[in-house]
Amino acid sequence: MMGTGLAIMIITLYVTEAMSAVLSSEHQKEIRRYLYNHQNEDGGWGLHIEGPSTMFGSVLNYVSLRLLGESPSGGDGAMEKGRNWILGHGGATLTTSWGKFWLSVLGVFHWSGNNPVPPEVWLLPYCLPFHPGRLWSHCRLVHLPMSYIYGKRFVGPITQVVLDLRKELFRDAYDEINWDKVRNQCAKEDLYCPHSFVQDILWAALHKFVEPVMLDWPGSKLRKKALDIVMQHIHYEDENTRYICIGSVNKVLNMLACWIEDPNSEAFKLHIPRVYDYLWLAEDGMKMQGYNGSQLWDTAFTVQAILAADLIEEFGPTLKLAHDYIKNSQFLDDCPGDLNYWYRHISRGGWPFSTVDQGWPASDCTAEGLKTSLLLSKISPEIAGKPVETNRLYDAVNCLMSYMNDDGGFATYELTRSYAWLELINPSETFEDIMIDYPHVECTSSAIQALASFRKLYPGHHRKKVDNCIIKAANFIESAQRSDGSWYGSWAVCFTYGTWFGVKGLTAAGWTFRNSPAIRKACDFLLSKQLPCGGWGESYLSSQNQDSEDQLKRRRQQQRILVPSMLGYSRLKINFFLKHAGQLRIISLGGKQAQRTHTKRTQSCMCAHQSIHSAHHYRRD
Repeated sequence: MMGTGLAIMIITLYVTEAMSAVLSSEHQKEIRRYLYNHQNEDGGWGLHIEGPSTMFGSVLNYVSLRLLGESPSGGDGAMEKGRNWILGHGGATLTTSWGKFWLSVLGVFHWSGNNPVPPEVWLLPYCLPFHPGRLWSHCRLVHLPMSYIYGKRFVGPITQVVLDLRKELFRDAYDEINWDKVRNQCAKEDLYCPHSFVQDILWAALHKFVEPVMLDWPGSKLRKKALDIVMQHIHYEDENTRYICIGSVNKVLNMLACWIEDPNSEAFKLHIPRVYDYLWLAEDGMKMQGYNGSQLWDTAFTVQAILAADLIEEFGPTLKLAHDYIKNSQFLDDCPGDLNYWYRHISRGGWPFSTVDQGWPASDCTAEGLKTSLLLSKISPEIAGKPVETNRLYDAVNCLMSYMNDDGGFATYELTRSYAWLELINPSETFEDIMIDYPHVECTSSAIQALASFRKLYPGHHRKKVDNCIIKAANFIESAQRSDGSWYGSWAVCFTYGTWFGVKGLTAAGWTFRNSPAIRKACDFLLSKQLPCGGWGESYLSSQNQDSEDQLKRRRQQQRILVPSMLGYSRLKINFFLKHAGQLRIISLGGKQAQRTHTKRTQSCMCAHQSIHSAHHYRRD
């Protein structure tokens, strides 16, 4: 999200009075430059850099600039334009619940204008389907510190800037705002996922009846107990991720919670240096990543690309270093303590998306780490180094298969722990399908590919269990296919990406163009989306609207993602697509594409080379 991680980090550093200690004047200058660079023509800011202006994005980024020292008339009129957009669209009372929360922390909004985030829900029995321990890990670990901060009703120092923001962001005088009335108000530009009637009733009951009880004795005793339990879980997450946390949002929230508990705590001090893990300086300024990187993911796909292109001799030293990184990034043990108590899945044998310090293995990252380790084991140790020990490969397979749900699908970090109807109490107006860890075609496909590769090299290890896992997962992929032949991709834009994974998963399981109607439908879908220039493109709107007809904008990366999906199913298609694959290198060498991020370059390189590899491998079909 454009600037959101930055905004909440800036607010946290401001209220903890740690801004100058963490962000030098040059840091702050580059952050201001980034925020100005992505201000829309109408004066507002979007949820992401290509999105239209929203109240959430505009308010948080305007506030960030003010806290970084910009005056209300600064930025050659840019601040005034931003403020005019906010006031012209109803003022900050119409920001999302997430925006209201952070403005309340800063002291610009009143806590009574927020819907409750009661910490007492962490005291409920786990058997309840709505227990927070059953939520998707990212959702759960954001709710955790939010409930602590809300339960404490923490407000930062009321400085002159805070008092000025109270005047700048609202249409009405701050003291005249009916805070209870604005709890459920949200600008139409932000209302992607409206509250359900059930949610509004639940919040009203909590706000009017439960919260007043919890603020006075004897309810305050129960609140204190809940806050203590919540803080235990916050410290557990911090310690097991070396204070990086699962992502930037809960990292900042945990950091603030530690400061609220004790401003001089060792925990808060340990959080400070890990802020830099998320900062990223690029040509448009300094931004904050949602994750601490994608190091393992990038390394795995880069190795796969080099091997698929048969460039082993040319990249021997690179492969050895990459192999070392992959080996060093595997989790060798589970998290300490009772995993059920801490709501954690097993870790031993898994791989993370980024670094081992980050502490969270994921299903698809474990699959790609395993698959790449198996590929490197086939190369002479003199070139690639010693292979991963067999027992560690067995641990990886065990970890990977533990992610499979009853329906054969693989979610991200854990098993799916509850039901989709929990979206009825989704508190976010901006994000959809966030309450539970849903199975994804990408994760399921990566798992199939890794297990199929393992089965070839170790056919005697839990053969029946591996076979059943592959078959169930392939059946899940078939069942998840849309009527037009595509698959919805959740982790990139969008149907092109999802269809690539869908086809790769089915082919790894033994499905072919001849025996699989699903693969034939997928090929027909991809052919129908080819642009006149020979390439493929897709707008981010296809993700947002979940509509494959939104494949409008030309995205060069999609040209490289799509080709491997199509290859290997008939000689005619191989010849046709190899012609276009030959154009990919020309495209990748030109223009602004070379300036794109490391991750996108790596994925593009991997997909281009894998196209050629797949063409030869599946030519017989």
